[in-house]
Amino acid sequence: MGDMSMVGPRPALPDEVTNYTFHQRQRLAVTPGITCFWQITGRSEISFHQQVELDLHYIATQSFSTDMVILLKTIPAVLTGRGAY
Repeated sequence: MGDMSMVGPRPALPDEVTNYTFHQRQRLAVTPGITCFWQITGRSEISFHQQVELDLHYIATQSFSTDMVILLKTIPAVLTGRGAY
């Protein structure tokens, strides 16, 4: 699939990365994904800090079953537009 996976932290914008703290840079240790925990738990309704914490939680607990749950929950989140900008 190239440089992205189906599930993982969303790719960071270069301007964001320059402002990352050491803690936030841990998000860069894994392949970015098309969908992630914060995409299914609030999208634009949650703060950047919450997005980082959800991404780090995913990194620490990632598994095939977690990926399947996230993928399945992404479908209704996208179809309903919940939390979209």
